[in-house]
Amino acid sequence: MNGESLNVTQDNLDKLQTIFPDIFSEGKIDMEKFKATFSDDINFANERYVLNWAGKADAFKVLQIPTTATLKPQPDQSINFDTTQNVFIEGENLEVLKVLQKSYYGKIKVIEIDPPYNTGSDSFIYPDSFKESKTDYEKRIGDKDEEGYLMKEGLFRKNSKDSGHYHSNWLSMMYPRLFLAKNLLREDGVIFIHIDDNEVHNLRLLMNEIFGEENFIAQLVIQSNPKGRVLDKYFATSHEYVIVYSRNQLAKGSFSIEKDEDEIEENYSLEDSNGKYRELELRNTHREFGKHNRANLFYPIYFSKTSGKISLEKKNDSIQILPIWEDGFEGCWTWGKGKASNEIDLLVAKEVKGNYKIYRKGYANGATRKLKTFLNDKSFQTEKGQLAFNQLFGSKEKLFQSPKSPFFLQELLRTSSYDDIVLDFFGGSGTTAQAVLEINKEDGGSRKFILVQLPELCDEASEAFKAGYKTIADISKERIRRVIKKIENENDLEQKKKEGELQLSTGIGKPETDLGFKVFKLSPSNFKIWRGSEITEENLVQQLDAFTNPVREESKNENMLFELILKAGYLLTDKIEVKEKFYSINEGELIIALEEMNEKIISNIISAQPKKVITLDNLFTGNDQLKTNTVLQMKDAGIDFKTI
Repeated sequence: MNGESLNVTQDNLDKLQTIFPDIFSEGKIDMEKFKATFSDDINFANERYVLNWAGKADAFKVLQIPTTATLKPQPDQSINFDTTQNVFIEGENLEVLKVLQKSYYGKIKVIEIDPPYNTGSDSFIYPDSFKESKTDYEKRIGDKDEEGYLMKEGLFRKNSKDSGHYHSNWLSMMYPRLFLAKNLLREDGVIFIHIDDNEVHNLRLLMNEIFGEENFIAQLVIQSNPKGRVLDKYFATSHEYVIVYSRNQLAKGSFSIEKDEDEIEENYSLEDSNGKYRELELRNTHREFGKHNRANLFYPIYFSKTSGKISLEKKNDSIQILPIWEDGFEGCWTWGKGKASNEIDLLVAKEVKGNYKIYRKGYANGATRKLKTFLNDKSFQTEKGQLAFNQLFGSKEKLFQSPKSPFFLQELLRTSSYDDIVLDFFGGSGTTAQAVLEINKEDGGSRKFILVQLPELCDEASEAFKAGYKTIADISKERIRRVIKKIENENDLEQKKKEGELQLSTGIGKPETDLGFKVFKLSPSNFKIWRGSEITEENLVQQLDAFTNPVREESKNENMLFELILKAGYLLTDKIEVKEKFYSINEGELIIALEEMNEKIISNIISAQPKKVITLDNLFTGNDQLKTNTVLQMKDAGIDFKTI
């Protein structure tokens, strides 16, 4: 009951949709389908297999619009800012992905994201009017409160299921982000996307379009809530999904992980001079393969009872063994003759019920297993994720609702990464950072994380706000600090334990875990933007000022330094050395001078033999001859010289 009279039009549409659901799309009549159903005028425009939605063209335009934004360093919010390889970025993820394009293009091994599921109560960024101009949209999403925080009511729109563009809004939000994310992946890179039933169908189609159907790896099903959601309408949902795609097709077994000690102890009961092993039947146990379609894998193997040796050649006292089933079906081996010949020492013959079978030794050393597509380990459940979060914060209250299990994320990372960069641009509470830090400690890896999280305001009635966290980004940063402190405490206890024990081993231990993170904030450029095509009588003076004095008055050297590092294509974590009047980046590959320029400084820079030099044009103000000489000297030295 809403106090309004019956909406006759909507009532008729509801009745029509009950009878002919196929002619509706997102609650609206699709006129092409309507005509095809009720007339002979059947004409589907651009008939082809394609995912389409209202606003797709606009979504594509959004990703093509370049950004002038930059990332401003926040050393006071960081831990080990100068040495760590981990990065946390506070800002709107679409803009951040654009900022990272040049520096991180093709450098990310794993992308792990948990985007909005589009449940009907999610709030996320999307234009609520498809006729909205870019200027109006930018103005709206730029709404900030008096302290500079992005205002939720200005930045977000609740994507209600009553919306005529319910699915379209979500697709328009996801499309440009996934498109830009793909650019950042290495050639052997992979992406894991958490999702549920609301959009899993559309996500698969969207990923097929962006990544290619041939690069689909798996659709994992996780038992996230074994009790099920009792408030669900029909069935108590107890699962979620993770969609897995790769940048390019990968070799078979690429996602296999090493077996743990318990698995080895349970399954590898035999042992010889090469270590523990188990015996696996060489005959292919799948009857769809046999002599009829794998003739090259059907051949005799000979066993000598006298010597106990296996051979591919018949000896006087040897018996012939073929991959034939008990009922006479002619099967085949899993190895070809060449491999069997090369690995003959791994083969053994055993008598089973009066017949001999061939087995191969599978050693525990380096043994791997594949993850199953249905994952029901208790540690992967959402409840365990909530418990891990609450323990870190020492709180029984839910400061963050239903964070993912860090133990599940660790399992995903084991399949794909050891010393690579892991990106999560829907950072949330920081679960990915915790997973990276803890698995590095566990296996000695040196994975690096980049987390991106919007400074979304916490509801003032929430437990998080009451605990002093104004934004989701604040929660995420605090979680990372607490994980680092937890690992430091564990390391201290382990060290004290070692000091009290007799040290017999002098071997090299695991490398130290990188216990730090650099914090950056998405910010406007430190440089005024020169737009020659937008000159008018009213803004002529302003535009000329931007051309002659490009640095904004409030800009600091450190902020300009990182902006220039990014826009020159270097990483946020590349080594920076402070020299006399200039900065040396990545062992002298790039030199940036922001304070002063004279003949001595120029000579020192050239002596360092960098590949590229960037400096401010106004450092040459009043000395055109010095600039002219500098340009010539840099050119003669083979140095790419740029001024701003």
